[in-house]
Amino acid sequence: MVQRLHLVFGGELVNPSSTQFTDVDQIDIVGMFPDYASAYDAWKAAAQRTVDDAHMRYFIAHIHRLRDEEAAASPTEELG
Repeated sequence: MVQRLHLVFGGELVNPSSTQFTDVDQIDIVGMFPDYASAYDAWKAAAQRTVDDAHMRYFIAHIHRLRDEEAAASPTEELG
């Protein structure tokens, strides 16, 4: 079985419509999770804790996609 790791992290954004953090040193690393379902639950809990702050945003990063260097990246993974 393929291991699919997911990282949940977040922090305060410069602008609510961007993905640029105000201070990278203050990023909240929620944790690494072995499947999307558990990562989603952690993401949802973190996001709900900060729901009143429009500048706070949490993300799920698909770490397993970064580990497979043989696979071609999708167009959305090659932005920037």
